[in-house]
Amino acid sequence: MQTAEVSIIQRLTSEEILNDYRIAWESRQASLTGRKEVFMGKAKFGIFGDGKELAQLAMAKFFRNGDFRSGYYRDQTFMFAVGELTLQQYFAQLYAHTDVEAEPSTAGRAMNGHFGTRSLDDEGNWKNLMEQKNSSADISPTAAQMPRLLGLAYASKLYRQNPALQGMTNFSVNGNEVAFGTIGNASTSEGMFFEAVNAAGVLQVPMLVSVWDDGYGISVPAEYQTTKGSISEILAGFQRNAEGEQGYEIFKVKGWDYLALCETYEAAVRVCREQHVPVLVHVEEMTQPQGHSTSGSHERYKSKERLDWEAEYDCIKKMREWILESEIASEEQLAQIEAEAKEAVKVARSDAWNDFANDIQKDHDEALRLLDGLANASEHITQIATITEELRKTLNPIRSDAVRAVRKALRYVRDERNQAKRELVEWLEQVQGENAERYNSYLYSQSEESALLVEEVKPEFDENSPVVDGREVLQACFDAILSRDPRVFAIGEDVGFIGDVNQAFAGLQEKHGELRVTDTGIRECTIVGQGIGAALRGLRPITEIQYLDYLLYAIQILSDDVACLQYRTKGGQKAPLIVRTRGHRLEGIWHSGSPIGMILHSIRGMHVLVPRNMTQAAGFYNTLLKSDEPALVIECLNGYRLKERIPNNIGEFTVPLGKPEILREGTDITIVTYGSMCRIVMEAARQLEEFGISAEVIDVQTLLPFDVDHMITDSIRKTNRVLFADEDVPGGATAFMMQQVVDEQGAWRWLDSKPQCLSAHAHRPPYGSDGDYFSKPNTEDVFEAVYEILHEADSKTYPAIY
Repeated sequence: MQTAEVSIIQRLTSEEILNDYRIAWESRQASLTGRKEVFMGKAKFGIFGDGKELAQLAMAKFFRNGDFRSGYYRDQTFMFAVGELTLQQYFAQLYAHTDVEAEPSTAGRAMNGHFGTRSLDDEGNWKNLMEQKNSSADISPTAAQMPRLLGLAYASKLYRQNPALQGMTNFSVNGNEVAFGTIGNASTSEGMFFEAVNAAGVLQVPMLVSVWDDGYGISVPAEYQTTKGSISEILAGFQRNAEGEQGYEIFKVKGWDYLALCETYEAAVRVCREQHVPVLVHVEEMTQPQGHSTSGSHERYKSKERLDWEAEYDCIKKMREWILESEIASEEQLAQIEAEAKEAVKVARSDAWNDFANDIQKDHDEALRLLDGLANASEHITQIATITEELRKTLNPIRSDAVRAVRKALRYVRDERNQAKRELVEWLEQVQGENAERYNSYLYSQSEESALLVEEVKPEFDENSPVVDGREVLQACFDAILSRDPRVFAIGEDVGFIGDVNQAFAGLQEKHGELRVTDTGIRECTIVGQGIGAALRGLRPITEIQYLDYLLYAIQILSDDVACLQYRTKGGQKAPLIVRTRGHRLEGIWHSGSPIGMILHSIRGMHVLVPRNMTQAAGFYNTLLKSDEPALVIECLNGYRLKERIPNNIGEFTVPLGKPEILREGTDITIVTYGSMCRIVMEAARQLEEFGISAEVIDVQTLLPFDVDHMITDSIRKTNRVLFADEDVPGGATAFMMQQVVDEQGAWRWLDSKPQCLSAHAHRPPYGSDGDYFSKPNTEDVFEAVYEILHEADSKTYPAIY
C-alpha cells in the first residue's frame, strides 16, 4: 500500500490535488445552493451529486477527448472536472433556462443533473468528436443508460477491428475510446444492468462501469436490493482469471479514499483502453448527504448511527484531513479555497438566475403594457385590470404566466374590434410561435438530412428483372447497402450465420464478415442499446428484433432514449438507428404481431414504417440510410415467400415517408389500411366490385409520419365514406388513423356516413389458422363492413345481407 501511495504522490502535484479539492468544494456548494433554490420556489425539483465527488474527480483524470460518458444524474462533479459543465450552466439547468447557449445539455428540457455534450453543430452536422470530451444525453429511468453504454463501447470495437472505418477520424482513433458508465448501486438491480454487463463480457468491449454505492436506493437499503449486499461480489464470476481470457476486471475501492481512487481508475482505464476488456469499478462507502432529492429527507429512513458514519466519512472531509496530514496545504490555504469556491457558486447562481429571469421579464413586461392598453380601450376594464394586477404581482414569473393572463383577457373582448386587441393578439401569436420553438421543436430532425427531405427514386424494372421470393429482394438490398457503406452493420438473434430466420441476410455474413453481419444473444433491450450507442458515434446500425411482439422487451429504451434524443438535446445529438422487425398475420397468442397502438404512442420521435411487401421495405431502408433519423421498419412475416421482382436499382431506389399509395381507385368508399391487411382489403375490394361497390384502397405505408399531404382526405372528398382497417386491438392503430384523418385533416367535412373502424378482437389470436381467422379482420369482415356502410346509406340498392 505504501508503494502505491508513493507512486500516486509522484504523479499528482500539489497544484492538481488542490484544484481537485476546489472542484469538489464548488460541486458540494452547488448542491447545497441548488437545494435552497428549490425550497425558495426558484426551481421545481433538485437532484444532486453530493457525496460522490472524489470518485468522479479520479475518473475524470483519465477521461480523454473522444471518450464517451453514459451516466447517472449525480455526475455533476465529473462534468465540472472534465470541463464540459460550468457552474453557471449547472444553475441554468436547475432553472430550466431554454437558451441552448446558457444550458447546452438540454436547453431547459430535462431536470437538473441530466448532462450531455453537443455532438452536432447548429445545422445538425457532426462535429469532430475526437476534439471534445463527450457525454451522451442522460435519462432518468434507472439503469436505462446501460444499453446505450454497451453500444458506445461496441463502436470502439468496430472502429478498431474494421479496416474500412479507419478513415473516420472524426469519430475514432483506432477504437482507443473508452465508454464510461456510471450507475447507482440500487439501479444495478434492474435487468438492463445485468443484460448490458453480460453482453459487454461476451463482446469484450471497452466499457468501464462505475457503481456509486451509498448503501441505499432512495429509502431502501442494500440488503433489500442486492444478493450479499454487494454487486461486485455477485459479479465475481465475471472476473477473468488470466490476461487474454474473456471476462471482466473488477475493482473495489472506497469512495472517500482519494489516492486509492486515482490509482484504481488509472489501472482500470488502462486495461479498458488498451485491451478492450470491460471493467467494473465498485465504489463503496459513499454518502448522500442531502438524501435522494428535494422531494424528501434521508433522516426519515437512516439511523442515527448511519448518519453519524456519513458525517465522519464524508469524502470531502476525508480529503481535507488527508491534505492537512500530508502537509500539501495549510488550514489557511484550504479555508481560502473553500471561501473562493463558495463565492464562485454564489456568483454563478446569481448570474444564471439573472439571465434566466431577464429573458422572461421582457415578455412579462410587454404583456403588462399591452394588457394595460387593452383595459383602457375596452368596455371590460374591470375584468382585464384584475387579470393584469394578478400578473403584475406574480413573484418569479415564468413564461406561461403572461400567456395565461393574455388568453384569459382576450375572452372578455371577443366581440370588440380595436387596435389594442389587435396588438395583443399579434403578441400572443408571436410568443406562441417562440414558445413552440422553445418547447416543441426537434422531435424529429430539422437538418437537411431529415428523412422527409429524401428525394423519391422510383424502382426500375425491365423484362429481365428476376421474379423471386420477397426475402431475396431484401437480401439484394442489404447486400448493396453493405457493399456501399462501411458504416452499416446488422446485428440480431440469428442474423449472422444463418442469415436471419427468414433469410434476408443469407450469405451476407460470409461475404461481408462477422463484424458487419453479426449474431447476438437473446437480449432485445441491449440489441437496441448496442445500436443506439453505435449510432451516437457516427455508425449506421440495423438492429433486428426477431418478431414484433418481442419489441416489448425494448420499447422502454426506444421510448425513453432514442425516440426523444433529438428533442431532449434540442438538436444537440442524434442516433439514426434502424430497428428492423416483422409482424402481422401471425398465429399464436405471443406471435400475433400487431401491437401498433402501443408502438405509436410510445416512440414518437422515431418513424414507424409499415411496408406491404419487401420491395417497399427495401426502398424504406435506402431512404433511411440517406437520412439522419431513427426508425422502426415492420416487415410482413407472411410476405417473405411471395413473389416480387427485384428492381434494377435495388440499392438506390427510395420510398418517401408520409406518402400513402392508392392501390386501387374507387368512387363509393375509401378503405385505409397498411401492411399485410393490404392483400386482404384488395381481395375484399375485388369481391365488392361484383356487387356494384367501388372501393378506393389506400396503403398508408408509414404511420409516423402519417399522410403529410392529406391524400386520404382528397380521396374521402371524392367517396364521402371511409373505413379504417387494421389488425391491432380496438382503439389501437385504427383510432390513431381516424384521429389523423377525421380530426387532424378535417375530413369530417366530406363525410356522408359515419367513419368506421375495423380492427381485431380485443384479445390476441389463439394458435392456428382458425384462431387467426376468427380473431383478426378477414376478407369477409372487410366486405361486410363496407357493405353495411353502403346499406345504411342506400338500403334499396344494397339490401341487408343477414
